[in-house]
Amino acid sequence: MSTTDPRTPRTSEAPAPGPELRARDLHLAYDGRPVVENLNLTVPTGRITAIVGANACGKSTLLRALARLLAPRQGVVELDGVALRSVPTRELARKLGILPQTPVAPEGLTVLDLVSRGRSPHQTWWRQWSAADEEAVHAALEATSLTDLAERPVDELSGGQRQRAWIAMAVAQGTPILLLDEPTTYLDLAHQIDVLDLITDLNRREGRTIVMVLHDLNQACRYADHVIAMKAGRIVAEGAPADVVTEATVEDVFDLRCRITPDPVSGTPLVIPLGRHHHDGNSPAGQPGVSEKV
Repeated sequence: MSTTDPRTPRTSEAPAPGPELRARDLHLAYDGRPVVENLNLTVPTGRITAIVGANACGKSTLLRALARLLAPRQGVVELDGVALRSVPTRELARKLGILPQTPVAPEGLTVLDLVSRGRSPHQTWWRQWSAADEEAVHAALEATSLTDLAERPVDELSGGQRQRAWIAMAVAQGTPILLLDEPTTYLDLAHQIDVLDLITDLNRREGRTIVMVLHDLNQACRYADHVIAMKAGRIVAEGAPADVVTEATVEDVFDLRCRITPDPVSGTPLVIPLGRHHHDGNSPAGQPGVSEKV
């Protein structure tokens, strides 16, 4: 586990920031049911943003809209001031990549084949596979520690290896903006940290803008520069982890009482949940006949 705070300032040699992604007056719905309403958001360029909130609060829906996988009912998502809906598909795929929650690879597809697919947006009828594409694929495999597994079928990999393979494909795509929907889902703790460390490496080394939906508040605080807390389709709070992840916000967003203490490794907020069986003397759970919601 890394003991380095991911919010360490970047050096003057860091890559220049990429395009700006923002949403204005966004209204999103599924089958006529409103999910997100009147949402405004500017994603910090060149930083790591974590979107947190309870289940069904609109986190993944928002991410899909930012990737143009879901058309807004009202409002607009913009990339450098241009409406996403008007950006040609191939051009968009060269600027913005998304890793969905549970991607599925065709049976028998090797890691190398999967990662190579990340170069598809750069192919045209007059520009076929090139030395630059080859270099990008091998650099992505190296960055994700998958070089030795390049010829292995994706469906034979462990959960952590498979997740790294999909991230490698996104790396090879070479987009300055990367959207990740719960990249640590179904992974054990060690593989979760591996994936989050890899995401941090991409941001630090290449200046990529990362937006990821996370369930674990402590991981969001440790790895993100910017945290967005959502509830019922709206943004309740956003900003630096210490400003957003407070006892009051956690109770409001998750209906969970907690205590916040500094993380002994990173110094970022560490959320300690309270409940009927584990509480402190200052909580209602410490009083006879009073229970807490969990």
